[in-house]
Amino acid sequence: MMQSDRDGRLGVGVVGNAPVGAVLARGLAGAGHSLIGFAIDDADERERVAAMFPGVPLLSAAQVVERSELVIVAETADALGNRIDQLTQARAWVAGQLVLHTCAEFGTVPLGAALDQGVIPLAVHPAIDVTGTSLDLARLQEAWCAVTAPRPVLPIAQALVVELGAEPVVIREEDRGTYAEAIETATSFTRSIVKQATDMLSGIGVEQPGFVLSSLVRSAADNALADQSVASPEVPEDDVEN
Repeated sequence: MMQSDRDGRLGVGVVGNAPVGAVLARGLAGAGHSLIGFAIDDADERERVAAMFPGVPLLSAAQVVERSELVIVAETADALGNRIDQLTQARAWVAGQLVLHTCAEFGTVPLGAALDQGVIPLAVHPAIDVTGTSLDLARLQEAWCAVTAPRPVLPIAQALVVELGAEPVVIREEDRGTYAEAIETATSFTRSIVKQATDMLSGIGVEQPGFVLSSLVRSAADNALADQSVASPEVPEDDVEN
């Protein structure tokens, strides 16, 4: 495995089209890690990342993997498997490198095929509604990230989350599906209710109904979350999937 110029600092590369990859890259760069490059197929996302990270090269996926100590695979759930399979079949992985995917739905199972090439698998999902803008980084500072990893390397995933300014919460391999369902439920329900309420205000002539409801929605959500913030027992490390 390649060595970074500074102890504990990693060369970070991003492969994939999901905007969350750029969010994590920005956060890790702010913690002192080096950005190696991005491999992005989508033209709009390439343009956005080039504007966000001037001077950071846009490379092929194989080049990013070859040069990086930490590879962030930022793909949607339906594209993650294909991306990992492509890189595995090309024998692109570097033994000893960290490979982190960002899908809520999965633990480390999708990275199983890459294990034979010696990668260290991590699954980290930030529980924020990603916009692809600078707002995401600020929101990450007050967010939680779901982490799943084999027990010996779980502290690595947790440390990366802390460096992002977020808080890690361990989700067991077999519980990732339920976690993803909870995230989707909260996101889709909030959007639906806000749209319904703003449409009603628009219907009676209220201008900029989103701004009118913004403080109410935030305070109501905060109060509801506070009501549910009963401490749950921590997951023992022995229960984390090896």
